[in-house]
Amino acid sequence: MWRKTAACLAISALFSGEASATTTTTNMTVQMTITASCTISSASTLNFGSSGVIAANVDQTSTVQVQCTNTTPYNIGLDAGTGSGATVAARKMTNGASTITYSLYSDSGRTTVWGSTIGTNTVSATGTGSAQSFTVYGRVPTQSTPAPAAYTDTVTVTVTY
Repeated sequence: MWRKTAACLAISALFSGEASATTTTTNMTVQMTITASCTISSASTLNFGSSGVIAANVDQTSTVQVQCTNTTPYNIGLDAGTGSGATVAARKMTNGASTITYSLYSDSGRTTVWGSTIGTNTVSATGTGSAQSFTVYGRVPTQSTPAPAAYTDTVTVTVTY
């Protein structure tokens, strides 16, 4: 009987086989839309240091770093600051009612005032997708020296794209 059962099992296995698997596939779309965008990565402090008498020009530099999407045109503007009566050509660091006049320029020769009017005195560039650095050239010209104190101003950096 055992031989008969074993033979039946062998014949059954030979004809039944294993069940075959069936598969199906489809495609999935993956997408992302990039929009024109800019960020100001940093704007470092422009420090003219310490001085006794302002008997000669005091020149220093600072850096503004901007990152815009690739091929995005943009303009960087620097406003007149918060000093009372300041203009982009003659900004004012203040301490109370006392002031120190200074200017910001977009060129190392300090001949092109950096302001906030697009097409007139801003710096224009085109984004690369990576951070781009721009040097701000500052100058405190010879002037009557005010009382000893710390003088400050706040200039707003604006990127228009």
